[in-house]
Amino acid sequence: MNPRIAQTSAPLIDTLAERWSPRSFDTEHSLPEGALRGIFEAARWAPSANNSQPWRFIIARRGSESFAKIESSLLGFNQTWAGNAAALVVNIAETEDAEGKARPWAEYDLGQAVAHLSVQAQSEGLHLHQMGGFDREAIRTAFELEARFLPVSVTAIGAIGSLEQLPEALREREAAPRVRMPLEDLVLLRD
Repeated sequence: MNPRIAQTSAPLIDTLAERWSPRSFDTEHSLPEGALRGIFEAARWAPSANNSQPWRFIIARRGSESFAKIESSLLGFNQTWAGNAAALVVNIAETEDAEGKARPWAEYDLGQAVAHLSVQAQSEGLHLHQMGGFDREAIRTAFELEARFLPVSVTAIGAIGSLEQLPEALREREAAPRVRMPLEDLVLLRD
């Protein structure tokens, strides 16, 4: 039994069952021009309230100035491994439109867009790890974001690397079997 494949209580499509969030990225892997187009096209076609599409992305390849800005905003253990990814992406919710009208579902809609892009990435042989451990204000400042743009998460994208490049504490987490709460614990009411 492969510990990286989800052990599910109902059948899933292979792309979902095989998707996981590695911390070990191949430092030799780089993304050729256009390699990310498909995954962001998947994000573009995600559903959103009133078709508002309140998501924006900052995409930075390893070695660029923008990548360094994003990497420096990462907190804790994220700084020890995420810099090995081929790209870092800041996922941003547009919480107000250009006229100042609130978009109360923007973060939810962004989550759907990122979910779509993560499934597309998996189907294209790329791996992602999403992070909440970053300094939101550092991102705002580094990229001069307007107040209506809320950085919500950062995603590392690339090919899987070796466990040996991770600190010992992270190696154990990386190799551990995937676990989730039982489905019955997630459903609050079923009629």
